[in-house]
Amino acid sequence: MKVQRRMAFHFTYQLVVYSILIFVAMIVLFLVLINKITNEDLKRNFPAGALSSIVAETDYSRKEIKMSTHWKELIEERDMWLQVVDSKGQVIYSVHSPIEQPTSYSITQLLAIQQSEKSGIYTVDNELDLTYSTPLLFLLGYKNPQQEKLTAWYMAYQQNGLVNEAYKNDLLTELRKTNSYLLIVDQEGKSVQTIGDQTSAIDVYEPLEVLTMQQKPGDYDTNIFVYQPENSDMTWILHTPNEQITYTKQPILSEAIRIFIWIGGSLLLLSLAISIWHGYRYGQPLILFAGWFERMGNGRYDEVLTPKDRKKVFRRSGKLRIRYRLYREVIAAFYQMAERLAQTEKDRRQLEKTREEWMTGISHDLRTPLSTIQGYGYILESSPAQWSDEELRDMGKMIREKSSYMLELMNDFSHIYQIKHGTVDMDRHEFELGELVRRSVLKYVNDATLAEVDFLYEGDELPVSLYGNPKWMQRLMDNLLSNAVKHNPTGITVTVTCGMLNDDAYIRVSDNGRGMDEATVNKLFERYYRGTNTEESSSGTGLGMSIAKMIVEAHQGRIEVRSAIDEGTSISIYFPSD
Repeated sequence: MKVQRRMAFHFTYQLVVYSILIFVAMIVLFLVLINKITNEDLKRNFPAGALSSIVAETDYSRKEIKMSTHWKELIEERDMWLQVVDSKGQVIYSVHSPIEQPTSYSITQLLAIQQSEKSGIYTVDNELDLTYSTPLLFLLGYKNPQQEKLTAWYMAYQQNGLVNEAYKNDLLTELRKTNSYLLIVDQEGKSVQTIGDQTSAIDVYEPLEVLTMQQKPGDYDTNIFVYQPENSDMTWILHTPNEQITYTKQPILSEAIRIFIWIGGSLLLLSLAISIWHGYRYGQPLILFAGWFERMGNGRYDEVLTPKDRKKVFRRSGKLRIRYRLYREVIAAFYQMAERLAQTEKDRRQLEKTREEWMTGISHDLRTPLSTIQGYGYILESSPAQWSDEELRDMGKMIREKSSYMLELMNDFSHIYQIKHGTVDMDRHEFELGELVRRSVLKYVNDATLAEVDFLYEGDELPVSLYGNPKWMQRLMDNLLSNAVKHNPTGITVTVTCGMLNDDAYIRVSDNGRGMDEATVNKLFERYYRGTNTEESSSGTGLGMSIAKMIVEAHQGRIEVRSAIDEGTSISIYFPSD
């Protein structure tokens, strides 16, 4: 459920984020396109309408003029100048302002500039900004040689508002130098006189057509300059070739369609990129999982991740990469499942090996006493009268000993199974460990058959309490002591110590016998897996240490062995006291 909730949340928030990103991208693209169209329109018609854009994009909210860099660059590039005048007539900001322009203006100067739109040799556009608490006047000046030339021609060549016939050729020569032509129209907008090589001259102008051509020169093939003298009904209109690239006037609908096609194509590419990224991000882990399933299906549990896969999934620091963090529980579950399956397979092989060893050991241990019993049985069956009473008693004794050994072997096998599988009745209660150990040692001290072995007991004066089963603890002591006697020559000393060490109760059985090598120590408690030593079949089953370890572990204790060849053996057992 945790993975499901996180995946649901993950995909939901990603959908929301992607939707927001696409929406923002649409807005940004739309604004970029609008800005591009506006800039292109401004470039086509510059400087018409430029001052309004400059005023709109200039900030004076903190008593400081802040203007975009591109406006400064454009003003300098077009050899224009800009001044911002405050309410006191002082120029508080300027761009590329010529030296001859004043740094402060009087009322008369400003009114003259506003009415004539001229300042010296410059044509000046002006606009008053009342947005802020202090009104600001923006002056944008630029040279207009064509306008000045048109004015000069009028002064030199006109007669009654028209071009004097005597000067037509001179004016025509001037016009041809710039591929221009001159139209003179009356109050109705009708062409009265045309001078120059015109190909698309207009015979009649609509009332707003001249104004439109002045405001939107980029939409026409030519720029126009108009001179309307006082006390005259005639208007001189000079057409000069458009120096900028010729643009075809486009309807608003066509421009809008082009914008939306551009935006739609961009969004399509963005969606395609996101889809490819999603497919790679969420498909890569699935391909990886498929490889896991294939390897696990083939039983290669130790190859959950190949070295190549590991580099894909984990960083050098061991942390999961971002694209796989969504599946961290799945990856962890795969690892756990692979480990369990690998352990199960290992246990199965070990169980099979153990079963074979058990069968081999049991067969091996039972074969020798059974062969002895069977041999004596044949002897007694074939010729019982030939044997004396003493020989018959020896045969009976041998049969009894071998039978007792076989019974003890079967009991030990039964105990091992019961302890290992928890089926034995382990009645636990508190008892005094030191007294139990002391009595166990005393029993061996009093055994007349062990007269050549010295037993020493060293115990704490304070009682050592332990919670467990005294019967099984007694079996533990018997196994440890008999093991020390059985595997050593006569004349050794067995020392038994019991007491408290830190918070643990302990028992230590040490001898000064022949000792064991490291390989024997490591396999001491696994001996029953390999079968027992039949050379000692009459003195034990060879399973005593295996049973001892199981008893210790059943009491939540631990057992340690230290031994070396010819230096004796020390077996220490520790039990938690509480």
